[in-house]
Amino acid sequence: MTRPLAKSLSVLLTVGFWILACPASWAEDDDPNALNQQVTQLIEQGKYQEAIPIAERAVEVSKRVRGPEQPETVEALNNLGLLFQKIGDYAKAEPLYQEALRIRQKVLGPEDPDTATSLDNLADLYRDMNEYAKAEPLYQEALQIRQKVLGTEHPDTATSLNNLAELYEDMGEYAKAEPVLQEALRIRQKVLGPEHPDTALSLNNLAALYDVMGKYAKAEPLFKEVLRIRQKVLGPEHPDTAVSFYNLGVLYEMVGEYPKAEPLLQEALRIFQKVLGPEHSDTANSLNSLAELYQAMGEYAKAEPLLQEVLRIRQKVLGPEHPSAANSLNNLAGLYYSMGEYGKAEALYQQALRIRQKVFGPEHPYTANSLNSLAVLYHDMGEYAKAESLYQEALRIRR
Repeated sequence: MTRPLAKSLSVLLTVGFWILACPASWAEDDDPNALNQQVTQLIEQGKYQEAIPIAERAVEVSKRVRGPEQPETVEALNNLGLLFQKIGDYAKAEPLYQEALRIRQKVLGPEDPDTATSLDNLADLYRDMNEYAKAEPLYQEALQIRQKVLGTEHPDTATSLNNLAELYEDMGEYAKAEPVLQEALRIRQKVLGPEHPDTALSLNNLAALYDVMGKYAKAEPLFKEVLRIRQKVLGPEHPDTAVSFYNLGVLYEMVGEYPKAEPLLQEALRIFQKVLGPEHSDTANSLNSLAELYQAMGEYAKAEPLLQEVLRIRQKVLGPEHPSAANSLNNLAGLYYSMGEYGKAEALYQQALRIRQKVFGPEHPYTANSLNSLAVLYHDMGEYAKAESLYQEALRIRR
């Protein structure tokens, strides 16, 4: 089941979230700022593959024109690192973030707020890589810098608390995550006010924690309050408003209230498609959740074209071997399994397994999940010898 979207405030793009008025093609080839702005525009549009060569050019030009340790160079390094992170090429993203961090530590000092941002960026990458032991000390260091330099109740300190709590949530350490999220919420309510977008984000993240803990009665009123704030402050068709429709819809799906879930997920999808475009990653996630709802309702004919579209988007935008593409293959295979179309399911499960083995390695939990799914399929097909060996391998990995 797709978990709620809880959007972090980590400042990965130093130029901010805005769209340029001029066409992307207007960027000057030797103007680092123009190139960085063009990259930012493409990232906001979800056009990661298109942005990569321009971001690589921005790094080269920034180093040559401005110097290897100037702010424009750091911005270009961060942007290129983020792009590789988005498409799942973590090996290329890591040295870029590390270089940006090294420059800021040297030029700005080890306790500058921008150094804390670079620590966050590298930690975000390790979190995506499920390397939590590497991410945790970086998040903690960023938090300590902000508490010392900016104060214990600064909004950026709340951001650090939020990032650390989301890591604990990913690690399954919910007892650690809850008080940290509550403290981030308290700071934002006090400093920014009860209806600030960042306060709504903290409410959303706390609700998402309760959701993943199965405490739906606690999560529901928080998700509803976030939706109310975002509709009022940001407007009815803002992407964050769509996230709130999405999260509330997923919650109702989880508790089996399908008639409540469907219109909320449909509205989230409509907003994403209109505002972000038909091939944005949030649009794909929204399509996927609506398909999961239809699958849970037994409406397979409605679910199939949606899952096929999600797979097409992810393969096109992120690449055919991105982990999200593997997830889509797995989801579509699961649908065909439910429909009894075992031949179609087998080919997709095998393809997803191959990607996960390549991207995550042969002993990763995601690889074990793929082995287990394929084993269940072979078991139902009566191919017990194939099923047994896969079950045993999945069990070995999990142990």
